[in-house]
Amino acid sequence: MAVGVFDSGLGGLTVLDALQKRLPEVPFVYLGDNAHAPYGVRTAEDIFNLTCAAVERLWAEGCDLVILACNTASASALKRMQESWVPPGKRVLGVFVPLIEALTERQWGDNSPPREVDVKHVALFATPATVASRAFQRELAFRAIGVDVEAQPCGGVVDAIEQGDEILAEALVRSHVEALKRRMPLPQAAVLGCTHYPLMQHIFAEALGPGVKVYSQANLVAESLADYLTRRPEFLGSGTASKFLTTGDPAAVSNRATQFLKRRIKFEAA
Repeated sequence: MAVGVFDSGLGGLTVLDALQKRLPEVPFVYLGDNAHAPYGVRTAEDIFNLTCAAVERLWAEGCDLVILACNTASASALKRMQESWVPPGKRVLGVFVPLIEALTERQWGDNSPPREVDVKHVALFATPATVASRAFQRELAFRAIGVDVEAQPCGGVVDAIEQGDEILAEALVRSHVEALKRRMPLPQAAVLGCTHYPLMQHIFAEALGPGVKVYSQANLVAESLADYLTRRPEFLGSGTASKFLTTGDPAAVSNRATQFLKRRIKFEAA
């Protein structure tokens, strides 16, 4: 049994890389739904159906615990999946909560009432579907009061990153940051609400300017999973081998993934 990691494309590799560094003894099965990426422009129903199909594929690989390393899937599908679809003995976790816990300086499992926090003005950069779901604001409201969130849908950025067009991706990031700053000139913190965006984190930080703390998810999710597995060791299993699966063309995805992580990655057909 391994831990499953799912993303609509290659962005989740930023999370997987952090997970493997933090938990080198744990085998992971990564599934990228590259044939249907990007999810950020799809309907909530479409995202739900695609995410469920992907999670079932990872269950078939023996992954009773699956991490949705995709903010769009976490925002649009996870709550419905957990409430009405995930059977006993299986777990599906998202990537939003570790990020919000860090932002609000809360520990996992702290269910006390929402309280005042130091950060009052937060910029959220995410896909159009994630922004439309308002999942980030909903989870934040459970934990904090008095926080103003300005969300910027970053259309085109995921496509540019997936296609390896760094010049276009950088231009789009700068354009989206400028659009947000017209509405919130002085954010205190910025949340990169898509697992593709850490690849452009230096551009976000540069465009936002000094004094803005940029929160990215990969290391936060890795720490959260390490804590979870300490408390729930039954999800560790006895597997030893990691693998990479894709619904797209394995050769093409392998080449792009290798460029992504700067190490050889070989995908198999899902």
